[in-house]
Amino acid sequence: TIPCLLSPWSEWSDCSVTCGKGMRTRQRMLKSAAELGDCNEELEQAEKCMLPECPIDCELTEWSQWSECNTSCGKGHMIRTRMIKIEPQFGGAACPETVQRTKCRVRKCLRGAGMEKRRWKEAR
Repeated sequence: TIPCLLSPWSEWSDCSVTCGKGMRTRQRMLKSAAELGDCNEELEQAEKCMLPECPIDCELTEWSQWSECNTSCGKGHMIRTRMIKIEPQFGGAACPETVQRTKCRVRKCLRGAGMEKRRWKEAR
């Protein structure tokens, strides 16, 4: 039998991914005619490749319900929150705000002096 005539291996291909774990390949060609003999040599090779880790963006839960107004009368505020599920890594997008605050207004507060006069009248 006539030995296989093979071309040299090609350069390795680029990694199949732009970040993280992937694969790369290289090939070679059969130079002798197949009918001249059997050729069991491999014509393609693959290997793992590793590039820098992929960025992981911040991930948050949904917003909570708004809290009750923090005052029983007059102007106050309410808050709502959300939790961080995944911290950003490897240059991923930073976390946006996790607490929001908004104004609220409950019924008008009665003035202290007015309350005292009302109590004094009721006591009489």
